Amino acid sequence: MYVVDYSNNRIQKWLAGAAYGSTVAGRTDGVWGPNANEFDYPASVAIDSCANVYVADFINNRVQSWPYGSVAGTTIIGGGEVGNGLNQLDHPIGIVRDADTGAFYVSDSNNHRVMKHFPGPADGVVVAGGNGNGTATNQLNFPAGIYFDSRSNSLVIANRGANNIVRWVIGTTTWTLLAGDRNGMSGSSSILLNSPNTVTFDSMKNMYVADTGNHRVQLFKVGKTTAQLIYHAQHINDYYTLPQNIGTQTNRRISVPSANDSVSNLLRIE
Repeated sequence: MYVVDYSNNRIQKWLAGAAYGSTVAGRTDGVWGPNANEFDYPASVAIDSCANVYVADFINNRVQSWPYGSVAGTTIIGGGEVGNGLNQLDHPIGIVRDADTGAFYVSDSNNHRVMKHFPGPADGVVVAGGNGNGTATNQLNFPAGIYFDSRSNSLVIANRGANNIVRWVIGTTTWTLLAGDRNGMSGSSSILLNSPNTVTFDSMKNMYVADTGNHRVQLFKVGKTTAQLIYHAQHINDYYTLPQNIGTQTNRRISVPSANDSVSNLLRIE
């Protein structure tokens, strides 16, 4: 399992049953910075079949590639001045990789868009949003985590600022609603969300949402818009219990790293 240890500015790899993790990207001492061997608040990670690591480096406005076993990364997207150009990023959060094409999809949060990039100096392409922030179906609002569905050639986006989860088929100009309120209303009921940060799916295509503002993880079974609560953080007045990211595992468990420096493993509800 790979963990984005963002407060320590590194990516950790944990083997099943291990008492300690190993640093696979970033500095082992947690020091932040803009150098090739450093991160400044890494937000998410993608891993390819060769165990190469790709990191959305939030404050440094770049995506870093760390080949397996390397001690420093290479900037493959962004990395210059913050901006809204097609070769720029403004606080990227989510990153996913299309294993078939090698393309990266990056949620460029403060630009309210998702970009498609191939590694290298070429400009990216806006594939979702890019029309300012708002709740219209051609807009995104501070998008965070993203999930690439290769079967439908679409992105499922945690549309954090609009308190919903949307699907955007690549090549189209609007989204469809999967969960939350179409007009951006937040709430804590089983049909509403509050600043969702991450979305993922299991092999049965059930959807899991890190409903960060509500300190919980919600399960939306296939075709349902009403969720089941499967995780709720304790001490909800403490910021450091906010679930930030989630990942599904093949052993029918989910992992929920939270902002209190812990990772919880939970049985998936059938």
